[in-house]
Amino acid sequence: MPLSWNEIKSRSLAFSKKWADAANEDSQAKPFLIDFFECFGITDKRVATFEHAVKKHGGGNGYVDLFWPGILLIEMKSRGKDLDRAYTQAMDYFPGIAERDLPRYVLVSDFARFRLHGLSEGKVEEFSLADLYKNVKLFGFMAGYQTQVIKPQDPINIKAAERMGKLHDQLKAIGYEGHPLELYLVRLLFCLFAEDTSLFEKRQFNDYIEQRTSADGSDLADRKDE
Repeated sequence: MPLSWNEIKSRSLAFSKKWADAANEDSQAKPFLIDFFECFGITDKRVATFEHAVKKHGGGNGYVDLFWPGILLIEMKSRGKDLDRAYTQAMDYFPGIAERDLPRYVLVSDFARFRLHGLSEGKVEEFSLADLYKNVKLFGFMAGYQTQVIKPQDPINIKAAERMGKLHDQLKAIGYEGHPLELYLVRLLFCLFAEDTSLFEKRQFNDYIEQRTSADGSDLADRKDE
């Protein structure tokens, strides 16, 4: 169960005081980030890796300070360093990351400042370490509070609805109908959205389809009872 926002704020205040004088990327970045994750009740080892090796844009190897596949990439710098440059460096890692693992958020920090980039929303929020407790809800995606907002006008959602309609018609055309057909579609929708409610692990359903069934879907019916 996620921590309450009051507990997260309390932990964030203690975190800000503990790390108020932190300044050195090489010696302090890793313990700083471990404590940062604990503000939200997360053990970093469960979701993320430090010094994740990737191929950089333009060639050469790079190492992401902290990488949470599909969710978050963090680039730390020593106190007073340019956060614009840190963000550019973070984005240089993207070509070396598998598309399915590309993060939704990029966080850059020099210990004293945080700058969070919400890539899908195109939003940027910046605040000081001392004000972390005021901004913890920006990290709802870490705390387990943020869910995907479904917008009917979103072209992607319209396209998904159209595909579900076509699937319904195709299944009906080959003999599926009535309650069994409707039950099948409801269960399929459940699987597609189960990750958003944490009932499935990240990409659990996608990985099952991609790794345990044929590319043309010819053996999907044989998997219905697994």
